Amino acid sequence: MKTKAIAALIALFLAFNLSLHAGQDRPNIVWLVTEDNSIHYLKLYDEGGAAMPTVEKLASEGIVFNNAFSNAPVCSAARSTIISGCYGPRAFSHFHRRSVLVPMPDGLKMFPTYLREAGYYTTNCSKEDYNFIKTEGVWDASSGKASYRNRKPGQPFFHVQNFGTTHEGRLHFSEKQYRNEKTTTDPETVSIFPVHPDTHLFKYTNAKYRDLHMKVDAEMGKFVKQLEEDGVLDDTIIFYYGDHGGVLPGSKGYIYERGVHVPMVVRIPEKWKHLAPFDKAQGRPIATGNRVDGFVQFIDLGPTVLNLAGIEVPKLVDGKPFLGKGVELAELNSRDTAFCYADRFDEKYDFVRTLRKGKYKYMRNYQPFNFDGLQNNYRYKMLAYEEWRDLYEAGKLTPEQAQFFEPRPAEALFDVEADPFETVNLAGKRKYREKLVEMRKAMKEQVRALPDLSFIPEPVLYTDAAKNPVAYGQKHKKRISQLANVADLNLRPFKNATEPLDKALSSNDALKRYWGLVICSSFGKEAAAYADKARELAKSDPDNLVRMRAAEFLGLIGAEDPRPVLIECMKNAKNDEEAAFILNTVTLLHDSNPGYKFTMDRSWVPADWFDKDRSNMIWRYEYLESN
Repeated sequence: MKTKAIAALIALFLAFNLSLHAGQDRPNIVWLVTEDNSIHYLKLYDEGGAAMPTVEKLASEGIVFNNAFSNAPVCSAARSTIISGCYGPRAFSHFHRRSVLVPMPDGLKMFPTYLREAGYYTTNCSKEDYNFIKTEGVWDASSGKASYRNRKPGQPFFHVQNFGTTHEGRLHFSEKQYRNEKTTTDPETVSIFPVHPDTHLFKYTNAKYRDLHMKVDAEMGKFVKQLEEDGVLDDTIIFYYGDHGGVLPGSKGYIYERGVHVPMVVRIPEKWKHLAPFDKAQGRPIATGNRVDGFVQFIDLGPTVLNLAGIEVPKLVDGKPFLGKGVELAELNSRDTAFCYADRFDEKYDFVRTLRKGKYKYMRNYQPFNFDGLQNNYRYKMLAYEEWRDLYEAGKLTPEQAQFFEPRPAEALFDVEADPFETVNLAGKRKYREKLVEMRKAMKEQVRALPDLSFIPEPVLYTDAAKNPVAYGQKHKKRISQLANVADLNLRPFKNATEPLDKALSSNDALKRYWGLVICSSFGKEAAAYADKARELAKSDPDNLVRMRAAEFLGLIGAEDPRPVLIECMKNAKNDEEAAFILNTVTLLHDSNPGYKFTMDRSWVPADWFDKDRSNMIWRYEYLESN
C-alpha cells in the first residue's frame, strides 16, 4: 500500500511538471547575473581566466557575445539602465548612490511590467538597486525567496537570479586574512595587468578573485540543474552576464574596458532555436557554440527579452533587440558602437564619457584634473588599492601604473585590440588624426542628442530636475548644448580658447561661468592669466558652485589658498548633496599637489545633515577628519 501511495505521488508530481510547460507557446527566460565581472577573468574569454564549467557548457549549447557592454561601471547605474532600457545621463539615473529616486520617463514602464501584462510570471531573486521610483506591477515577486516555481500551471516565466559571490566586498579581506588564508588558485600563476604593480598582494587578490569566479560558477550550476529537475530547461532561454566590470583596482567605477566589457552567454534550447539571430548565408539561425562579434549594450537587454516573448518593444527606449524575431546575424554583427558613462560613485564625483566604435575607443574626460585614484572610501577598503597608492606616493610605479593617480588628458583615443588596457593614448599622433576627429564628432553629437544632464551639476539637478528629468532635459536642451560648447573648449589649443573662455567667465548664466572655471582648471597653469578673474568670482559671485570652482582653479595652480572660500561655500551649501559636491573639491585639493590640509569642522553644516545613512557628505568628512 505504501509503495502504491509513493508511486501515485510521483505520478502526480510528474503530471504537474508536464502541465507547467506542455504546449507552451512562449519561452521561459532566465537571467543568471553575477556581480562585478569583466571578460578579463573568465577562461572563456581569456586564457588566463578562471575555468567556469557551467558558463562554458552554456556557451557550447548557445551563443557567446564577444562584445557585450555595461553602459555604466557600477551597480545601480548599470541596473537602472537595464530596467529602463534608457541611457542614464538623459534620465538622471546614472549617479551611484542616488541622491534622489527619479520617475521613469513619461510613457515608459520598467520592462518586466510589459511581460507581466502579457501573462508572464516575473520574479527577481533578489537585487534591484534601481535609481528610479519603482512602479506597480513590475514583479510578481522580488525578494531573496522569489521563485518561478510559484507560477500558475502553463504560465511562462521571466526570472532573474542574482549571485553576489564575486561582489567587490568579497575582496575586502584583512591583513590577517591575507597573511593566513590560502587561495585555491596559485597567486604565482596569475597574470597582472600592466596598469597594476607586480606585487604579491596584487597576485593574491587576483587569485582570490578567480577562486570566487569558480565558486559562483558552481552556484549557477546548481540553479541550472534545478531548472532541469523541474522539467523546464528545454523551454527556457538562459542568459548569463556580469552586471558590470570587474573589481580589481581601477575597474569597477571606471569606464576602461575592465570596468564595462562584460561576459555574456545565451543558451537557446532546440525548441526555440528559431529565436536565435538568423544567418542568411546559411539559411538558418546561427548554430550553437558560435560567437557573435556585434556590440550589445545593457540598454538592449530589456528590448531583447520583450522581443523573445513576442511583445512589442516600446519606442521610447534607447536599446534594440539582439535576439528574437526579425534579428539577422549580419545586421547584428554590423553593430559596432557602445556608449558608456561614469559620474558620481558614492562620494567620488567625475564626468567621463566613452564611445567605443570597433577596435577604437574614444574617452572624454570633462574634468581631467579630477584624477582616477581620488579617495573613494569603499574602493579603498581593498588592500590592493591602498598598496597601489602607497607605491605611487613612494615613486615606485611605472608611468602606466602611475597614471591612475595623475591628471588625465581631456580626450584620449585607444586601439583596444592592440592595447587592451588603454595605456597608449593615440590622440596626439598624426596617423590617427582622422579617426580622432571622427570619434570626437560622434561624442559631441551623442551627448547633445540625449541631452546629457551632467553638464548641469548634480546639486542643481537634485533641486530642479528630479520630478521629471527627461522633460527637464528637453526643456533645457539648448542650454545644455551651450554648456557642452563651453566644456569642449579644453579640446582646443589654449590660445584658440581664450576668446570664448572670456565670454563664458563673464556670462550672465552661472553655469557658463562654472564651466569656464572648469576649463581654466583643465588648462592648469597655462590659464594662469585668469587668476585675477577667478579671484573676483571666488570673492563675490552670487552662485555658490561658481565660487567653489574659482577657488578650485586658484588652488590647483597654486595662485591662492583656496581654503577660506571653500569653507564659506560649505557654510552656504543648500543641502548635504551640495556639501558633498564641494567636499569632492576639498578632497582633490587635499590629496593632490600642491596639497592643502583642511581641518574639518562639523559646525560648517547643520547638525542634522550627519543623521543620514550612507551620506556622501559624511563619508568625505570621515576621510578628511582622519587624514
